[in-house]
Amino acid sequence: MLLTIYSILAFLYWAFLTLYLIINGRKIRHLSSIETSASNQPSVVIIIAVRNEEYALRDALTSVCNLGYPNFKVLVVNDRSTDNTGKILGELREKYSNLSVINIETLPPGWLGKNHALYTGSRSSTEEFLLFTDADVLFQEDVLNKAIHYCFKNNLDHLTILPGIISSSAMLKSVVTTFVIMLTAVQRPWAAKIKTSKTSMGVGAFNLVKREVYERAGTHKAIAMRPDDDLKLAASIKAAGGTTDVLYGLDEIQVEWYDSVREFIDGLMKNLFSGFRYNIFLAAGGAIGTLLFFVLPLPVILLFGNNVERILAVCILMFQVILYGNMPGSNGKWWNAFLSIYAGLIMTYIIIKATIINLYNGGIYWRDTFYSLAELRKNK
Repeated sequence: MLLTIYSILAFLYWAFLTLYLIINGRKIRHLSSIETSASNQPSVVIIIAVRNEEYALRDALTSVCNLGYPNFKVLVVNDRSTDNTGKILGELREKYSNLSVINIETLPPGWLGKNHALYTGSRSSTEEFLLFTDADVLFQEDVLNKAIHYCFKNNLDHLTILPGIISSSAMLKSVVTTFVIMLTAVQRPWAAKIKTSKTSMGVGAFNLVKREVYERAGTHKAIAMRPDDDLKLAASIKAAGGTTDVLYGLDEIQVEWYDSVREFIDGLMKNLFSGFRYNIFLAAGGAIGTLLFFVLPLPVILLFGNNVERILAVCILMFQVILYGNMPGSNGKWWNAFLSIYAGLIMTYIIIKATIINLYNGGIYWRDTFYSLAELRKNK
């Protein structure tokens, strides 16, 4: 009887999740559908925080400096790099007249390094718009022109563009698609543009904001100790009354987020607990939910269920195939669904380990600096 109830609940969960995400995801426009314009070309500063980024920096920064927009500059804040990042920046600065570099030698107390670097960049510029992006993002030439035109046409204070994630690993692609599914279900990016909704969305690859609204929202000072600075910047802008929207830019903005599943695990380990508001019960609920609906349904029902329950398991797999193959914003493939159990185990492992490490160490290590849980919780 319990297995029958579990089979029905898992079937209903995947049926609802598939329809919910596909239908609502199609409410988000694609950057490729946006036209460019020669009018409304305000000044823009593109601010990039870098720390030991020598492997991806040259290609990414070259694509940024070559954007086809007439009124922008690039400001890179080199945050205590110890590799060849500084040398690469020096070479690129000689090549591109629109590129400036600020070097940070020490991190003041009460700040995460990236947040402080982005804040420093904002204080060292005066442009009307600020675009916060990462050091490994590749841009097509017309991205900024389209984004600014879309902001003016829709009277936006803030625009996030969700990038395409490049990966040559099928295992990693499945894990990333699973993460995108979970994040999208929680964040509901299609609702960000609704003024009466508290929903917001931000990603490190592309957070474009009017300076006046950025100041009104408290700048990065308001989120100085947030590891999930991209999401919280968008939330603070929405809370300050800013108008916001989200676009898909899967082909126009691309990033190879991680090289391997191991890197993905290590990368999420530093900030996933913050997504649960540093609450052990919320984190436990997330881990249990992932186990119950992503990991266990197919093996448990197929091994121990009767014929009717096994039919429900086949239907669950069918919904997974549909969702993984048609999930807006993921570039996923239908066959990634067959790795969903593995991906669910990885996500469960990350949630559990991140929670344990945060609680055991009393904080997190991020880019060679320790931040206490007490400090982090003050800015939750």
